[in-house]
Amino acid sequence: MSALPPYASTGQRAWYYGFRVICAAILFFLIFPILVIIPLSFNALPYFTFTPGMLAFEADAYSTEHYVDFFTNSDWQLALANSFKIAPAATLLSVSLGTLAAIGLSSGKMPFKGAVMAILISPMIVPLIISAAGMYFFYSRVGLAGTYWGVVLAHAALGTPFVIITVTATLVGFDRSLTRAAANMGADPVTTFFKVQMPLILPGVISGGLFAFITSFDEVVVVLFLGSAAEKTLPWQMFTGLREQISPTILAVATILVSISILLLLTLEILRRRSERLRGMSPG
Repeated sequence: MSALPPYASTGQRAWYYGFRVICAAILFFLIFPILVIIPLSFNALPYFTFTPGMLAFEADAYSTEHYVDFFTNSDWQLALANSFKIAPAATLLSVSLGTLAAIGLSSGKMPFKGAVMAILISPMIVPLIISAAGMYFFYSRVGLAGTYWGVVLAHAALGTPFVIITVTATLVGFDRSLTRAAANMGADPVTTFFKVQMPLILPGVISGGLFAFITSFDEVVVVLFLGSAAEKTLPWQMFTGLREQISPTILAVATILVSISILLLLTLEILRRRSERLRGMSPG
């Protein structure tokens, strides 16, 4: 946004500075509750509030014992292992199905494109509790409730819309003449996809995969409905800790998850800029 011109009126100046104050207030409202858990995770006492020693910046008031508990407690480690077993498998399914769906939806010959698109992205729109309840009743009939693959398939259904949206957005700037040229040179559709399309839409595919991964990694409602004790994930363990034992280790885990989310967001921004360069757009 350009700087305020010297000839701006009083109303324009009021809006110029007022808009920035409003934006800063919104950012503070959204980010501060997340950032406040970081120093709380180093509390030496098992409290969810700042102690007088922490406010006075006394060294003894801070400790890493909650992080040590996370890395040594068998329940937390089991939950972490389950999350890393479920999320990658769900992400792989989401990327495979979402990419193929996006390519089909980007075709001008596909009938009922709008209706199909609405159905495919409906898991993003329908309240999660309704989706979880529906999945529970359906998976119970087919024997998938309480199983590893049941949770993976459910998380894949939740992550696929993110892949469809990101890949579809990437395909908007795709030059269709490249696929026609490959076909004229004798390449079959599979070879054309992997040799021509995939290298150009790869940033969008990876971005969608990252969204699908974090969706599966952070999801708790579906796991509560479909999972068993053997599929207890990290969010499930955090939810249980809040309800039963109020363990401050939750704050340490939350800090770790925030750090992972920040790294993923940075990766997404890098991929977005790379995708714009590949499509000949100037990053903005």
